[in-house]
Amino acid sequence: MELNENARIDTSQVEDRRGSGGGGGMGIPIPIGGGRGGIVGIIIAVLVALVGGGFGLNAMNDGGDAAGDNTALKEKCDQSDALQQLDCRNTAYINSIQAYWNKAMPEVFGERYQPSKTIFFSQAVNTGCGNADSGVGPFYCPADDKVYIDLTFYQVLAEQLGAEGEFAQPYVLAHEYGHHVQDLLGTEAQMRRQQQRDPNNANALSVKLELQADCYAGAWAKNATGTADEVGVKIFKSITEQDIQQAIDTAEKIGDDAISKRANRPVNPEEFTHGSSEQRKQWFTKGYESGSPKSCDTFGTSQ
Repeated sequence: MELNENARIDTSQVEDRRGSGGGGGMGIPIPIGGGRGGIVGIIIAVLVALVGGGFGLNAMNDGGDAAGDNTALKEKCDQSDALQQLDCRNTAYINSIQAYWNKAMPEVFGERYQPSKTIFFSQAVNTGCGNADSGVGPFYCPADDKVYIDLTFYQVLAEQLGAEGEFAQPYVLAHEYGHHVQDLLGTEAQMRRQQQRDPNNANALSVKLELQADCYAGAWAKNATGTADEVGVKIFKSITEQDIQQAIDTAEKIGDDAISKRANRPVNPEEFTHGSSEQRKQWFTKGYESGSPKSCDTFGTSQ
């Protein structure tokens, strides 16, 4: 993977709340196995929440923090060495993902894409879905239409799960923006209503939502080299098959069965909320190989 140093990094697509002390340190309870257990250590909490979409957050407040101060981030990302900086690279990934959906959503679904900001936070943050700390991993909050991530999460991803490849990072972000697309299309709300009508299948419905977000991430990955900044400069110079394999490897490592094994818990498919390693690999790959979100109808299949 090679980003284009000539593309402008648009820092207005993120809010930098790092160092603001935003969440008061009150974490979101993350249920193990779809709501029948508790937190089993911070690493297990991260594993369970990993790429989790932010669903299941406790509504502890009415809104999020005030907007962050992007001054330092903008200055950093305007420098010649911007792509050597983790936060600037991630901002470039976000730019690419949103540029893709800005074009793909009206073309595929006939709906206008509404941009979402990603919040960079450290340690804790207030959100429209409640208070969160870094232990929950990246998530999307449908109540305020924002993606949240503590960038130190990538250390956990590499050191605890072995997902060391650089392309694991844009895969994580593309999955969360897949949840934003689901929110805009009404898929998430419809799924919640189905869960209420059929609570016995709540976990299975959650799996379908998560696998669709994986598929959407794959569709973005296929088209990422075609995305451009606001003046038409391509954001990526190249994405290799090795990069795609890194995303697939990450998807495998965060399957519910892999998480259960890492936590020394029995593997029970009825408790899955995100999908097995094989399912997550399958749906990311399907999105990538087709290059179209049209292929991502997880709700129309039996998995």
